[in-house]
Amino acid sequence: MLLSILLLILGLCLILAGANFMTDGSVAIAKRFGMSDFLIGLTIVAMMTSAPELVVSITGAVNASPEMAIGNIVGSNIFNILVIIGLTAVISPIIVTRGILVNEIPLVMLSSIVLLIMGCAPWLDGGAMTVTRVDGLLLLVFFAIFMRYTIASAKKSPQPLPATADKTETETKKSGPLWRAILITVGGLGCLILGGNWFVDSASAIARSLGWSEGLIGLTILAAGTSLPELATSLVAATKGHSDMCLGNVIGSNIFNIFLVLGCTATVMPLPFGSIGVLDLAVLAVASLLFWLFGWFYRERTITRAEGAVLILCYIAYITYLYLNLPD
Repeated sequence: MLLSILLLILGLCLILAGANFMTDGSVAIAKRFGMSDFLIGLTIVAMMTSAPELVVSITGAVNASPEMAIGNIVGSNIFNILVIIGLTAVISPIIVTRGILVNEIPLVMLSSIVLLIMGCAPWLDGGAMTVTRVDGLLLLVFFAIFMRYTIASAKKSPQPLPATADKTETETKKSGPLWRAILITVGGLGCLILGGNWFVDSASAIARSLGWSEGLIGLTILAAGTSLPELATSLVAATKGHSDMCLGNVIGSNIFNIFLVLGCTATVMPLPFGSIGVLDLAVLAVASLLFWLFGWFYRERTITRAEGAVLILCYIAYITYLYLNLPD
C-alpha cells in the first residue's frame, strides 16, 4: 500500500510537469503554422492526451477486462465535461463562439447519443449490452468523417490580419525553432503517459484492495487517472490565457475517446458493458447536453464560473450515487 501511495504522488508530479511542457510546445507549434488555440486543442493536444485512454482500453480488452475498458471511456468523457470544463470555467470563464456551439459541441452530443443507442438497443430486446465489432467499425467511420470535417474547417479558417500576422511572426521567433517545440511537446506527452500509468496502476491497486468492481474502477479511478493529462493540460492552458485550447482539448478528447478509442478497442474485441448501465450512458448524454446549453445561456456565449460550479456539483452527485450503490 505504501508503494502504491508513493507511485500515486510521483505519477501526479510527472503529469503536472508534462502538462506544462506540452502546453508550451503545442502553443509554439500552433503559432508556427498559424493555427488557432482551439484547433490545436481539438486535434493535436486532444489526440495526444487521449493516448492513455487508448492504451488502457485496448490493454483492458486484451487482458480480459472489457468492463474496465468501456468504463474507462464512459467515465473519462463524463469527467472531461463535468470536471475539466467545470474547473476551467471556475478559474477563467470560457468564451464559446457560435461556430463551436453549432458545429463542434453537437458532435460531442452525437458521439454520446450514438454510444447510448448502441448500449440500449440490445438491452431493450432483452439481450446483453455490448459494443460489437460492427459497432466498432461504425465508430471508426464516424471518426474518419470527423477528421475530414476538421481538416476542411482548418483550410477555411480566415487568415490573420497584417497587424496580427506581424505580432504572430514576432511571437513565433521568440518561441524558437520548430524542432524544439516538437521535442518539448513529445517530452511532455511522455511525462503525461508515464505519470498517468503510475497513477492509474497505483490507484487501481488501492481500489481493488477496497473490493471495488472492475466497472466501478473504470468509471472512477481509471477515468480520472487517464483524464489527468486533459485536466492538467487544460488547467495550465487556462492559467496561461489559452482557454480556447482547453475547450478544443475537451471536445476533441471526447470525440476521440468514443469514435477512435472505443472504435479501435471494440474492433479488437467486442466489449460487454457489464455493470456499466444505461444510467451511466444517460449521465454522459446529459453532461454533453449541459455543456451545449450553458454555452447558449448568455448573449456573450460564455460558460461562467457559476455554471462551472454546477458542472462540478453534478459530478460530485454522480460519484456519490456510485459510492452509495456499491455492492456489499
